[in-house]
Amino acid sequence: MDPNIIDQLGRPIRDLRISVIDRCNFRCTYCMPKEIFGKDYAFLPKDELLSFDEILRLVRISAAFGVEKIRLTGGEPLLRKDLDVLIQRIREVEGIRDIALTTNAVLLTKQAERLKAAGLDRVNISLDAVEDEVFQRTNGMGIKTKPVLDGIEAAREAGLAIKINMVVKKGMNEDQILPMARYFKSTGDTLRFIEFMEVGNHNGWNMDAVVSKTEIIDRIHEEMPLIPLDADYFGEVATRYKYEDSSTEIGIISSVTEAFCSSCTRARLSADGKLYTCLFATSGFDLRERLRDGSTDQQITDYLLSIWTGRADQYSVDRAEGKPMKHNKIEMSYIGG
Repeated sequence: MDPNIIDQLGRPIRDLRISVIDRCNFRCTYCMPKEIFGKDYAFLPKDELLSFDEILRLVRISAAFGVEKIRLTGGEPLLRKDLDVLIQRIREVEGIRDIALTTNAVLLTKQAERLKAAGLDRVNISLDAVEDEVFQRTNGMGIKTKPVLDGIEAAREAGLAIKINMVVKKGMNEDQILPMARYFKSTGDTLRFIEFMEVGNHNGWNMDAVVSKTEIIDRIHEEMPLIPLDADYFGEVATRYKYEDSSTEIGIISSVTEAFCSSCTRARLSADGKLYTCLFATSGFDLRERLRDGSTDQQITDYLLSIWTGRADQYSVDRAEGKPMKHNKIEMSYIGG
């Protein structure tokens, strides 16, 4: 099959982000605020989650027409039992060259070595503050930084590549930009700052709460001079910099102030088997039904190809141009960011 299938804007598909569970042990205010996702919130029942066999089938089909990278997400993916078994099976799929995991790292300490042995290449660890008081407030559960920092150390010892993700929001944690930069410059880990995005319907997004890429870079550069770097590959989401006196890098994901829709190569699979062609989508395409109704691999392949070749999503560009935007977007916790 042609691995260079493109959408309506000339973008190939290279990345498949797979949510393996919709539950999380955090209640971050910009993702799963506890006022909405409380103790009575109805998460997906087990039989509605895709099985490992179903996920593997979609990975094999997707790899045949261009997918090279798999990222496992949630919710918190480490809450899914036997995740290392899934990783090992994905590792065996021809064409898949990179497997990553996005996690809050609290459960990583006990699992890092097993995940690495199964074939996991790297982890993206969410940490929105290095100071306990701020972090406890942002994660909504009063969890201190130590379990996350321990998870980072466990990942390092296991030989996993590491990136740290920090969502920056005015009034929440913008005072942590420099402390986080200082801390991870000292450890040598890549820190990526993420502009507060209007994902979902319950995170209270407004433009006034966005700390822009320019502001983040200016703050850091004033104290720790930065040098811009070229992108590593087409579709890289972060604008990269390195410190002038160090090989350590930082990155900025600026989907609000500097949209990168034109190079988006990502599709997202929800835990219950719906495919989304944009992080800001209002609806998805039901693949679970086809996985369970006797459809052949070729029928599913044809359906996936029709979805991608018909894709024209560029939400952030449209927003920047002042076009009317859709409401009732899918929650980030449902499709994994």
